[in-house]
Amino acid sequence: MTSVHFRIAPIAIDNGMKLTRTLAAGLLALAGLVTAAPARLTKRSFDYSTEKLRGVNIGGWLVLEPWITPSLFEQFPDYGGDSPTVDEYTFCKTLGSDEAYKQLQQHWESWITYEDFKALADAGVNTVRIPIGYWAFELWNDDPYVQGQLAYFDNALAWAEELGLNVMIDLHGAPGSQNGFDNSGQRGNINWLEEDTLTLTVKVIDELASKYANHPAVTSIELLNEPLGASLNMTVIKQFYEAGYGTVRQYSSEVDVVIHDAYVGLTEWDGFMNTPDYDAVVLDTHIYQVFNNWQLELSLEDHVRAACNQSDSIGLSNQKLWTIVGEFSGAMTDCARWLNGFGIGARYDGTYYKGSSWIDSCDGESNVNSASQFSADKRANIRQFVEAQLDAYETGAGWIFWTAKTEAAPEWNFIDLVNNGVMPQPLTERWYGQQCS
Repeated sequence: MTSVHFRIAPIAIDNGMKLTRTLAAGLLALAGLVTAAPARLTKRSFDYSTEKLRGVNIGGWLVLEPWITPSLFEQFPDYGGDSPTVDEYTFCKTLGSDEAYKQLQQHWESWITYEDFKALADAGVNTVRIPIGYWAFELWNDDPYVQGQLAYFDNALAWAEELGLNVMIDLHGAPGSQNGFDNSGQRGNINWLEEDTLTLTVKVIDELASKYANHPAVTSIELLNEPLGASLNMTVIKQFYEAGYGTVRQYSSEVDVVIHDAYVGLTEWDGFMNTPDYDAVVLDTHIYQVFNNWQLELSLEDHVRAACNQSDSIGLSNQKLWTIVGEFSGAMTDCARWLNGFGIGARYDGTYYKGSSWIDSCDGESNVNSASQFSADKRANIRQFVEAQLDAYETGAGWIFWTAKTEAAPEWNFIDLVNNGVMPQPLTERWYGQQCS
C-alpha cells in the first residue's frame, strides 16, 4: 500500500481568500487520505488498453440547460439576455419549490427514457456520461433547487446495466458555480473557491461514491465538470482533485476517477496523478469549434483540419494519463437557439450580446428540430466533420458526444444524427476515409 500525498499550505486565491490549513485538513478528513490508497489495479472496469470509449452525454436532463430544452424556458420573459430566469437555479427560484418540482418531475420522467438508452446501445455506444448537480445530494445556504433527481438517476443505472452500457457519473455543478455557465446550475459569478463550497463539494463526492461507486454499471466518476481554470487557482483545483480521488478510493479500488483539464490545456497535467500513488485516473478535455469568432469563420475543410490537429496532443497526453474528449458535437456554428445562454444571440449572425461581427445568417438553423430538415449537402458536411473528430479523438482513449437529445439543435443531437445517416453506423464506418492520416 502507498499513501496519497496532499500538500497542506496556505494558497492565495483570486478573490483574496486563503486556502487555510484548517480547510486543507478538512479536505483530508473528508477524503480519508489518512488511510492508505489501494494497491495498483490488476484489472480495471473499462480496459482502455484494448477498447475505445465511445460514449454519449445525457445532457439537459438532471441538470437543465435552456438550449437543450427551450420549451421549459419559453414560459419566462426574454429580455435579450437580461431575463431573471436563465438556469436551473433561477428556474426553481422564479417558480417556487412546488411548481418547480411539478415541472421538473414531468421533465425527469419524459425527457430521457429506457427507449433512449436502448437507441444509444443499438447505435454502438458503450458508455453514457450522466451529468448531475450537487443539489441532488445536498443544498447549500438558501438554495432554491428542488430535489428528487436520484430516483430517476437510479432508473438510468438500471437501464444501463440491463443494456450493457457503462456509466460515467459526472458532477456537473458545484456550489457557488465552478465556471459561471448555466450548465453548472447557476449562470453568472464564480464562487466555488470558498471554504464551505469546497468542503461541501468533497462531501457530495463522498455521498455519490458511497452510493454508486460499486454499482455494476458505474465504471467512472468525474469529480467536477469544467472548472474554469483561468478564473480559479490551479493549485487549489489540483488539491481538490487529489482529495476527490482519495474520497472515491475509500469506496472502490476499481472505478475510474475522471478529472477535467479545466481548459488550461493537456500539458498542464503532465506528471499529475500518474505516479504509483494513483491508479485508474482519466483526463477529460472538451473540444468545440463554435465559441469564438475565428473558429466560426472556418471552412468545412478548416474545421476538419482543426479537428485532426488535435490528434498529436491527445495521443501524447494519452501516454501519460488515459485521455478522453468528454464533450464535442457536430456543430460548426453557434446558431442553435440560446446555445450561448437564455436570451443570448449567436456570434455567427452578429446577434451575440457581447458583440460579434456577422459571418452569415442563422436562418434555417436556429429553429430546426431535426437533421432531416437540413439539405443533403449540409448533412454530408456534418458527417464529414464528425468522422474527422472521431478519428482524431480515438488517438486518445475515446470520446463522448454532447448530447443524446435536443429539442431544436440537430447538430448536437446524437440520436437524431444516427436516425438521419449523419452519425456513422457502425461508429467505425467512414465515408470520407482516414482524414487525419
